[in-house]
Amino acid sequence: MSGFGQAASAEWVKLRSVRSTAVTLGAFAALALGLGWLIGGSLEQSFYANMTVASTFMGLLVAQLLLVTFAVSAVGSEFSTGTIRASLAAVPSRGRFFAAKMTTVGAAVAAVVLPVELAVFAVVQGIASDKAVSWTARSTVEALLGGWISITLLCVFAAAVTVMTRSTVWTLAILLPVLFLSGQGLGNLEAIQPVVQYFPDQVGQVVMQLTVPGDPQFGRDYGAWTGVGLLGLWTATALAGGWWSMRRRDA
Repeated sequence: MSGFGQAASAEWVKLRSVRSTAVTLGAFAALALGLGWLIGGSLEQSFYANMTVASTFMGLLVAQLLLVTFAVSAVGSEFSTGTIRASLAAVPSRGRFFAAKMTTVGAAVAAVVLPVELAVFAVVQGIASDKAVSWTARSTVEALLGGWISITLLCVFAAAVTVMTRSTVWTLAILLPVLFLSGQGLGNLEAIQPVVQYFPDQVGQVVMQLTVPGDPQFGRDYGAWTGVGLLGLWTATALAGGWWSMRRRDA
């Protein structure tokens, strides 16, 4: 096994051996499914066009806060407890250690998000009944694929930011209010929308069909996959900052 493979395997052992991993990811699945059922039921009489797709992500955007917490805690706990020193002693190459940790966190999130997303969509589809959309429609596949990528990238972004702050508390104190408030309405306020629409949590909403370009109130100045690309840039920037911080600063 390569050096990176060994480092990634060690990071996976850390994640699965901590009880909070199963608890947090399980809570995410339960909350996403519960919200999908509640939101789908509340909109049952007003479903139209691809509303079933948008309803899937309304609940997921709230539930993803648990995934962000998971990603931040998976990184920040080592700094807060001081076990980062032992980890770096086991993997002296800081670049390899950083890459292994980010890859493992991202893979864990991706592995959970996809089946949960599909399950929530199936629940909402069932509620929509004759107004349900086709699983194989291009817009549906695009939304589900883009949503999966967006939520995963957002969690990797949060994990990389944690490496820079070296604190679970500070990272959550910064990210959760921004992600929650921005996603729950601030991004649609006319006065600040030109700026907020480019925030990490906002740029994936077009591909999730939660908003469309050109809408006078909720529209964005970019298309679906441009938004996903912007989130990729946010994530790449955070990864570069995390890599620099890991290599240049003492443990």
